[in-house]
Amino acid sequence: MLIPVPAVLEARPGDPVGLPADVECTRTDGAAESYRLEIGASGVAFSAADAAGEARGRATLRQLGTTSTPLLIEDAPKYPWRGLMLDVARHFFGVDDVLRLIDLAALYKLNVFHVHLTDDQGWRIEVPGWPKLTTIGAETQVGGGAGGFFTAADYQRIVDHAARHSITVIPEVDVPGHVNAALRAYPELWGKDAPEPFTTWSSPGHSLDVRSEVVHRFLADVIRALPGEYVHLGGDEVEGLSHDDYVQFMWDACSLVVEHGKRPIVWEEAGVAKLPPGTIVQHWSDAKPARAAAEQGLPLIMSPAPHTYLDQKYDETTELGLTWAGAVDVRDAYEWDPEAVIDGAQVLGVEAALWSETTETREHVDSMVFPRLLATAEVGWSGRRGWEDFRARLGAHGAFLEGLGVPFHRSTQIEWSKR
Repeated sequence: MLIPVPAVLEARPGDPVGLPADVECTRTDGAAESYRLEIGASGVAFSAADAAGEARGRATLRQLGTTSTPLLIEDAPKYPWRGLMLDVARHFFGVDDVLRLIDLAALYKLNVFHVHLTDDQGWRIEVPGWPKLTTIGAETQVGGGAGGFFTAADYQRIVDHAARHSITVIPEVDVPGHVNAALRAYPELWGKDAPEPFTTWSSPGHSLDVRSEVVHRFLADVIRALPGEYVHLGGDEVEGLSHDDYVQFMWDACSLVVEHGKRPIVWEEAGVAKLPPGTIVQHWSDAKPARAAAEQGLPLIMSPAPHTYLDQKYDETTELGLTWAGAVDVRDAYEWDPEAVIDGAQVLGVEAALWSETTETREHVDSMVFPRLLATAEVGWSGRRGWEDFRARLGAHGAFLEGLGVPFHRSTQIEWSKR
């Protein structure tokens, strides 16, 4: 019932073996994140190439539980980027909810946790020198609720917790569009009166004044406030800017990230702009700008909405979720090829995205994320996979999710085993 399926999983003869709670791990040569487990009568031999490989091996041991038949597992990821995005802007989720979701993601060998921190409906991160981003910009969310935000200490706690699982946290501050919350706090960022609060799930279409020196200073301060190697700048669904202004802004903004010693990430729309070398582009809908980015030699994260957008309904009976990308049931999340749009050499990996337009509680998050995230995890990790095999393993794996207290969606595509 292991998910993702290991590269090598070889059953050995012998009686079941008890697994100790804390197995010692030794270092060995191998690919990044690789590990090896040999379980037999003499105990458990566990080795890994690095700390991340040890974390992935411990995730496997956690799924195996307290006993196992004798096994040989040799394992390493197909792609170096395997992520989950959580939108905390449309509906805010606090630190404890985020830490729990990171813990669950780690069990399925994900190594990236992408936090969508800002949007029209709310600004969720402190920035020194710009206090109204949180005193005004954070006070709303979809439906008109109270919203919320992460202090710098809160956010650092999330980063540190993820690092203990060898997971990298990616902060996203969406510019130059999707900025209504920021404009309410600081109208000078667009040179007009403060807009009204925006509490529905779409977008009013406002954009930053991309030629303004104030905007440049604002963006520099935001980048400095975000710890880590990466900054995701969004760049999607921008209205009200000319093509020339948009492409110049995306070059300038990504270059500013580079100047601060970080690596920029953008949504696919920015692929039409000339971008600094090393910029990562995230594909979600349109193959044309994704291919334009690939033609620049840039790496891509594959997040096609019909397969990875966890805000979409499972089927027409699902209470939560949207339908603009069609229903995304477990098979849709599993049966797709990350290398269908661009050459595989430029595919950095895969990422599932939970936009939170309709998810208001931890239980909502769990039911929309699980079990579809397990399909994404296997797409990103496993070089060998097949739907019928995955379907059988997932059906047996439901008891493990129940044991974790996860109220997952019981897709009718899966024959769930009783606990």
